[in-house]
Amino acid sequence: MTYQEALDWLYSTQTFGIKLGLDGPRKLLRQFLAFPKSGVKVIHVAGTNGKGSTCAFIDSLCRSSAHRTGLFTSPHLVDYRERIRVNGEMIPEETVAEYLTELRELVAEWEHHPTFFELTLAVAMRHFRETECEVIVLETGMGGRLDATTAVPADVAVITPIALDHSQWLGDTLEKVAFEKAGIILEDKPTISAKQEREAAIVIAEQANEMRSPLTVIEAPLTGYSLSLAGPHQAYNAHLALEAANAIGIPLNFDSVQYAMSHTNWPGRFETVSDSPTIIIDGAHNPHAAAALLQTWEHQFGSKKPIMLFGAVESKDVSGALKLLCQLPSELHLVKINTARGLPTETLLEALPEDCPPHTEHDSLQSALDVVIPAAVESGTPILISGSLFLIGEAKSILQGGSFQASTQ
Repeated sequence: MTYQEALDWLYSTQTFGIKLGLDGPRKLLRQFLAFPKSGVKVIHVAGTNGKGSTCAFIDSLCRSSAHRTGLFTSPHLVDYRERIRVNGEMIPEETVAEYLTELRELVAEWEHHPTFFELTLAVAMRHFRETECEVIVLETGMGGRLDATTAVPADVAVITPIALDHSQWLGDTLEKVAFEKAGIILEDKPTISAKQEREAAIVIAEQANEMRSPLTVIEAPLTGYSLSLAGPHQAYNAHLALEAANAIGIPLNFDSVQYAMSHTNWPGRFETVSDSPTIIIDGAHNPHAAAALLQTWEHQFGSKKPIMLFGAVESKDVSGALKLLCQLPSELHLVKINTARGLPTETLLEALPEDCPPHTEHDSLQSALDVVIPAAVESGTPILISGSLFLIGEAKSILQGGSFQASTQ
């Protein structure tokens, strides 16, 4: 298959939906010869908020100490290959095509067909193996205990802040969600956790105790270093990453840490994508992320109010996020995201708090931008695009170029 044919086949597997469980992924990794080689260190990252940024910091720290790294994250924003990187470089198109062609033949007769996410994980792990990665950083897709990434034996478990998310899959209480996230904790392997709400902290402590896993809880931000990622919350993510790198024995000194922290790049998190007018994109898709965005906006812009565009997908606490985010803009524009999971603007309208600023509905992000960009240029008002990462990806493709192909996983 060509690269585009391979992607078309892979995207067609989204009809198989989401399947939680480890037997399928283990079978796939085993038969595809994609498990890590002996001696390769694996850091597994779960949580609700800050997973991607923490993974990016870990990757940067390891690379600054001359370790060859493999980084697996999801979802992608614009280009599918963003999910799979070696030393910061996206997997080549020809490699994706080669591996997906091989995988299609491998699984053709399987009774239980692998999902989009499982196949992508297999491509990533085979690529990391073939390119001789020394450290692999894996971000869970959803949950942890039964997430496909947990089929890969890890050396360190990292848990970022936990909040209610994917309730239909992970449970409707913080304790239930934490139980799923804490499922990545392994026997006799260290666990590094962010400071958690009391209910989640208890679950993590109990799981670590049962697994005889040494537990370190990061309760303070990293200080003494300049960070390239904006927002006070990133100092906590950076501290979490530093402890994870230490846990696998990465040799670090002040210069290597400073270089890593000041050169970490993670698109879609308070990222400036235009200067005229100023356009900021940020994937604040739940209340915890919304609170971090409010804090970051105040840190960067003070009391200046933006024009905000917002879109969300199903399974998120949209009303909780909007209750916070509506404190920020002078006007709000609700958009339907170009993905099957995108919520219609009528649903977003119902989720608005009573004290919401003036708001308008749009049938697409492009139509909203056609309205707000001229107004922002004329008034000098910054634009903030926030909500689902699928919206952020669509915004980047429109504003910076690229072919946007949304996924559901």
